[in-house]
Amino acid sequence: MPTLTKLYTMEEASQHNTKDDCWVVIDGKVYDVTPYLDEHPGGDDVVLAATGKDATDDFEDAGHSKSAKELMQNFYIGELDTSAPIIPELEIASKKETANYSRNLMDLTKQYWAVPVAIVGISVVAGFIYLRKK
Repeated sequence: MPTLTKLYTMEEASQHNTKDDCWVVIDGKVYDVTPYLDEHPGGDDVVLAATGKDATDDFEDAGHSKSAKELMQNFYIGELDTSAPIIPELEIASKKETANYSRNLMDLTKQYWAVPVAIVGISVVAGFIYLRKK
């Protein structure tokens, strides 16, 4: 007799991304790893960074042992619903942050333009003085 498995969308899984409520998706399976965060050898930051996306590559790249993979079964809560539309992965920088970065860079350029101009000006004057003395 087949067992019924709870299906979760990536959107549902991505909403659980805090230290108090943390789910990860690995190999199409959803795990609630909240109780394990403090015990994770790599620290809770590593696990929290893997939320909101398919963390299979991150998990495999870390080279987890066989016992770690067996331990995961304790936190299994369901499967990823592949029929649901997949949300795009979170961007590292938002457009607003990029605009702020550009604005800050322009402000710095306006503020510190005098230093390079002064250096060039002093160099030109020093060159003329040196050539006149010859």
